[in-house]
Amino acid sequence: MFTMVQNQSKQSIRTRSDHTDYSSGDEFMEPASFFSALESVNEKPRPFSVYTASELWTDEHTSEQMLAFHLDGEIDMSSRRTGFIDNSVRWLNEHFELSKGSRVIDFGCGPGLYTSRIARLGAEVFGVDFSSRSIAYARARAKRENLEINYIEADYLDFQPKGTFDLIIMIMCDYCALSPKQRSTMLAKFERLLSDQGRIVLDVYSLKAFDEKQEGLICEKNQLNGFWSADPYYGFVASFKYDDEKVSLDKYTIVEKNRQREIYNWLQYFTPESLEREAHAVELQVDELYGDVAGNRYDAAAAEFAVVMKRP
Repeated sequence: MFTMVQNQSKQSIRTRSDHTDYSSGDEFMEPASFFSALESVNEKPRPFSVYTASELWTDEHTSEQMLAFHLDGEIDMSSRRTGFIDNSVRWLNEHFELSKGSRVIDFGCGPGLYTSRIARLGAEVFGVDFSSRSIAYARARAKRENLEINYIEADYLDFQPKGTFDLIIMIMCDYCALSPKQRSTMLAKFERLLSDQGRIVLDVYSLKAFDEKQEGLICEKNQLNGFWSADPYYGFVASFKYDDEKVSLDKYTIVEKNRQREIYNWLQYFTPESLEREAHAVELQVDELYGDVAGNRYDAAAAEFAVVMKRP
């Protein structure tokens, strides 16, 4: 998942007549061709019809930027702020009575901000993430702090852990970035992995956040301050809403001198009832409802909420 604030800026864009090599020639693109290119940038696809998570998390440049955001404890970007994570782990420990005999797994663990803290409590901890850069950082940190944590570099959609777990977490609204089929796959996997008294904790965006989401199209030179490439580029961001499905899309088109690519950031928005229906489909149930994964009280007017799931 990729969540950032977009800043609109006006740019003067000179485009070339050669669609393949942007570095050659001095002529402007024909108006019809330019219009067609912009139409493509602003084309609205079917919900979850394109999935590009690997482009964001495994690209050499963007994965470095994402890790930096993870490790900045003063902002809520790739991870929560340090203070929130501390409070969250404290609540997880107290609420689920984690002990040396507990087995905990974090799907989408990133650089180990949760797993390292939980491991210090004495639990047996596993972390799964497909970002090689994040996993390398997490392993180095565990070694440096003498923590025994089982880190697995893998796509958690495909990964099949062994054994059962007392606590399964998927945090920072990762669940919202998955398609309906992917969500069903993950919940069914969670159900199989639960110990007899095991629990699942995840957080999601609410319909309040969906209502606040704005559609639009912006262009910015070196958009997000060079996040997408070390070389100069233009970043187009087309934002769409799907009212029937309660889904949004930020479609990034990144145009460099000799390369163009697209990154799709999908988000599903939920009510407690819609999340309960997805749980029931794989023989799980929502057991508790909270405002966040730090155990704060649920607020129907807030942009996020969290649930604890279990077997019926």
